[in-house]
Amino acid sequence: MDSNQFYFLAQGNKEKEMPETAKTIESIRQLGESSPPTEAKNDIHILPIIGQIEGHMVLPPKNKTTKYEHIIPQLVAIEENPNIKGLLIILNTVGGDIEAGLAISEMISSMNTPTVSLVLGGGHSIGVPIAVATDYSFIASTASMTIHPIRLTGLVIGVPQTYDYLDKMQDRIIKFVSTHSRISEEKFRELMFRTGELVRDVGTVLIGKEAVELGLVDEVGGLNAALAKLRSLVRSREEVKQ
Repeated sequence: MDSNQFYFLAQGNKEKEMPETAKTIESIRQLGESSPPTEAKNDIHILPIIGQIEGHMVLPPKNKTTKYEHIIPQLVAIEENPNIKGLLIILNTVGGDIEAGLAISEMISSMNTPTVSLVLGGGHSIGVPIAVATDYSFIASTASMTIHPIRLTGLVIGVPQTYDYLDKMQDRIIKFVSTHSRISEEKFRELMFRTGELVRDVGTVLIGKEAVELGLVDEVGGLNAALAKLRSLVRSREEVKQ
């Protein structure tokens, strides 16, 4: 046996000895999860969405990001896993890619698995549709949500088609949020284009109770309240099945 064969044999034995450890480390590194949805040992799965939501463009390494190509497969795996009875989404995001955020929101809203969201720190910009996409939503008393018009970075061609695209994209967000919360399209649009509150910009910042009073979020609460509500939704779903 030559040295190369011995090396590959040793590497193969090493992988056989520690496959679960290596998988766990990779899962934590990539997704912030201690166990993938397909190997979940608990009936409640926790899915964090933090930092900036990364879409088609790769962001600089210094940015804390949540990649939509990681989230989408996880949502599918959660929905397909009979051992997972409920999904708790923890949000602390500044926003990010609009279409990626909407894709995640649509996936969550179409799940049969009971879902609850909890906004901690912030659920800004495209994080708002994600927060309201669940069956029930919570926001911490000190957490905030920023609502503002769509911004495009890079080259924007000043033609009517560009503005039509922006209007349609904003309409998609407004309709999604109003459909999945208790806020009206008119009120959400008014908050989006409000002037005087944000320096050098238009929009609105809502903190904790304000988001609930306007019907954007269902309830002010923390982790314990969110888990209790999710357990209640799971029990209700199981009773319907029986």
